[in-house]
Amino acid sequence: MSNAIVDTMSVAMDKSLTSLKTDLVKVRTGRASTSLLDPVQVDYYGSATPLSQVANVTTPDARTIQIAPWENSMLGAIEKSILAANVGLTPQSDGKVIRINVPAMTEERRKEMVKLIKKMGEDAKVAIRNLRREGNEEVKKAEKAKTLSEDEAKKVTELVQKKTDEKVGEVDKLVIAKEKDVMTI
Repeated sequence: MSNAIVDTMSVAMDKSLTSLKTDLVKVRTGRASTSLLDPVQVDYYGSATPLSQVANVTTPDARTIQIAPWENSMLGAIEKSILAANVGLTPQSDGKVIRINVPAMTEERRKEMVKLIKKMGEDAKVAIRNLRREGNEEVKKAEKAKTLSEDEAKKVTELVQKKTDEKVGEVDKLVIAKEKDVMTI
């Protein structure tokens, strides 16, 4: 019973961490990254398809994203999709490949991004703490229902707190790494 509570809570916390990682990938840094184009969906023969499934997306240098479609006829559709996705990037085609120059961010913009990153981290911590509260409530219910002894309940509560501290530490590491990435020129 006690392990089930901690395991369930741990899985939910991992989902919060995964969500944070996904959100952090979308935050723009000063460098080109193929993940900036993850939200782009291309109309491929009538169905919306992720850009990475219709073209080779690479970063030849720190300021450029290069998109080489597998079919030349897709160039126009890919350009339109990038513009429609509203990711703040302007594609330039030379007839064979599409290049996107990622402009350097101003100091002010970097600071805004850091604030956004910190807010995302704080939201993830709040979600993790809410899961801790729910885990502790489950322990109290089990203790009242006499399925856990008082000693076991105390041990499980300590385990819940230990797991929470571990996950909050992971959030902090992710946020610090992304902040460093954004502030690097």
